[in-house]
This record gives sequence, structure tokens and C-alpha cells, in this order.
Amino acid sequence: MDYGRLSPPIGGRKIDFINGELIVPNDPIIPFIEGDGTGVDITPAMRLVVDGAVAKAYGGERRIHWWNIPAGEKAYKELGEWLPKETIEAIREYRVAIKGPMTTPVGGGIRSLNVALRQELDLFACVRPVRWFEGVPSPVKNQQDLDVVIFRENTEDTYLGIEFRAGSDEARRFIELVRDTHGKVLRPDSGIGIKPMSQGATERIAETAIRHALAKNLPSITIVHKGNIMKYTEGAFRDWVYAYYKKNYRDRIVTEAEQWEGHPTEGRLLIKDRIADAMFQQILLRPKEYSAIVTSNLNGDYLSDACAAQVGGLGMAPGANTSIGMGLFEATHGTAPKYAGLDMVNPSSLLLSAAMMLEFMSWDEAARLIYDGIATTISQKRVTYDLERQMQGATLLKCSEFAAAIVENL
Repeated sequence: MDYGRLSPPIGGRKIDFINGELIVPNDPIIPFIEGDGTGVDITPAMRLVVDGAVAKAYGGERRIHWWNIPAGEKAYKELGEWLPKETIEAIREYRVAIKGPMTTPVGGGIRSLNVALRQELDLFACVRPVRWFEGVPSPVKNQQDLDVVIFRENTEDTYLGIEFRAGSDEARRFIELVRDTHGKVLRPDSGIGIKPMSQGATERIAETAIRHALAKNLPSITIVHKGNIMKYTEGAFRDWVYAYYKKNYRDRIVTEAEQWEGHPTEGRLLIKDRIADAMFQQILLRPKEYSAIVTSNLNGDYLSDACAAQVGGLGMAPGANTSIGMGLFEATHGTAPKYAGLDMVNPSSLLLSAAMMLEFMSWDEAARLIYDGIATTISQKRVTYDLERQMQGATLLKCSEFAAAIVENL
């Protein structure tokens, strides 16, 4: 394929997807977006650790060929585009990519580069595992009890970006439509937002969650929704997930209602649901009861950040955006421009996302080395400033030094 202004690296091969299986060569080309702000610090740290883990795990038989592709502020300054079409096509063609944090443009144009990538590539599953690493400061007493994977539908809900500005002709026509069809009078100075949620998109994320839960032998999946108020969107999401599991996994699941009625539970995955606002209490007070969560786009955004706060913040939270045969892995925090180039921020979010990327490629041995390397380095109290200032007796490391310490501990 002609990538116009981009040139793939010489050497290395594409990852393919054949007959429902990801085919990863020993020398894959992995596109990466450096990111804005602190991306200049954390992305080189990520590459150092990943290259070290791959070399250690496979004795030099495997190697990643990194391909720097543009997006964000740097792309806008150099190419006049926030998200070049060549970048989207490179990710689509090479199937597995990773990115640092990116600026959301102010004013017109793309609302969010992250959302644009998810929608353009139909990366329908936002996967956010949240667990605690021993020694990481936390605001809660029993942070070790939280070990959950959040599956967030990634393409619909309010994030679809269908809005009408207050006072616009579109808003006025919508207000008239609501009056004529529902008999409800909206204030004439209202801004309007649309919240679409479909059965098809719901079933895709439900399938992703249950496949993971069964593969990992997790005890439960919790459907999180606000269906008591939004009955035809959030409520439908809940009902569609239950119906999908009952239709396709009847002999492998039991619902919470069935459990109360005395149905057999041995060897079955428990399916339950919680109202979204109540779930914020539950995940604080009874985190042991939750191992996998499937939820809608907006709920998932809130909930994944709230869970991350319990285990040290977004600096310790990885993230993946996936579809069948494609994955884009990312730092979950912002760009923090005031720290850009200072070599001081914590790269763990991107490092953990890279470990998820390696697992997606079935390079589990290298992924495990990264997890263990991070855990060991933190246990030695050799950490970046965000953790050092909260840990007694810790040694302050720069971002690059933290990455080097992890490689040392592989």
C-alpha cells in the first residue's frame, strides 16, 4: 500500500489476520504514535523496556521493528493535520499499534483524537484492567482487593458526538420534534445531545467480556448501567447483555437471580448487574466481588478512572482499544505538557499497555517479564516523582532511569 507521506521501516513484516487468528511473525512492524506533551519521555521509555523484555524472553529470536507514525500536535505542525489518513491506514493495515497521550484540539475540527481513532477503526472494545502493585501509594485501605477488568463499549453513547448547539436551527427542530411526539416542552435555550445505543454494538462488547472471563476462569461479570432512568438505552444495554449470554452461553452461566432461586452454580460464570451510581460505592466498599465489568461508553469512562484512583492513579492504569484482529494500546492519562521533556513522569501506564499489546500478540513471556519488572522495581522503592513523594525511603528516578531499572530487573 502507498502510505503517501509515511514510509514503513525497512525490514520486519506485517501482522496478519487469517481465518480468525492473528498471525504474528518473529519480526513484526509495530506502528507507534509518540504522543504529545510527555509522550516524548514515556514513549522512548516504553520502547526500551519492550525491546529488553522481548530480547530476554526469546533470546534474540524475536524483535519488534518500530514505525513512528504522526498524530496530534506534531502532525498538525508538520503536516497541517491532527490525524493524517495515512496514520489511520497504517494502523488498519499493520493491525497492532501503540500510542502515547494526545492533545484534544481546542475549537473546531476533531473533538478528540482518541475517539476519532476508535471510531475510524471501529475499535469497539475499550479494555481497562485495574490492579494494584505492592508498594504503590493508594487513598484506600485495602487496595489489594481491587483486581478488575473493565470492558467499555467504545463506539456509541454520547461519545458519538451528535450534538446541536443551543439556539441552532437543528436544536430548535429537535425541540419541536420532542414537543410533537412526546408532549414534553424543552427549554428553548437547550443544547441537545444524542445517546444512541444499539443491540449489535452491545452484543459485541458482551462477547468480548465473556470470552475473557471464561478464558481466565473469572468468577463473575457485572453489567453496569443506568437503566432505572434511561430505559431504552442503558436499560436496553442491560437486557441485551443478559439475553445474549442466555442464548449463547446458557450452559456456562448462572444469573444472580437464578442463584438466589437455588439454581446450580458450580463451575458456572455468575452474571449480575448494578446501577451505575451504586457501582461507584460497591467498587470502593466491596471490590472483591467484582472481577469483570461490561458497560457502556460514558459509564466505562467514569468507572475506569475511579478504579484507577484506588491503585495509584492513571499513571498506573493501562488501556487497550480492540476489535477482532486489531488492537491499539495507549497511555490512559493526559499529555501533562508542563512536564514535557523533563524526563520525570511515570511511564507505567504506557509500559503496562505495552504488556497488554504483547499479550494480544501471544508474546506472553515478554509481557510477564514487564509486569514482574515493574513490580520488582517498585518494591525496591526506585520510582518516579509521583510515587517517590508518597513513599518513605524511596529513591527518586527520572522516567528514563525508571525504565532502565525495569530492564535491569527483567
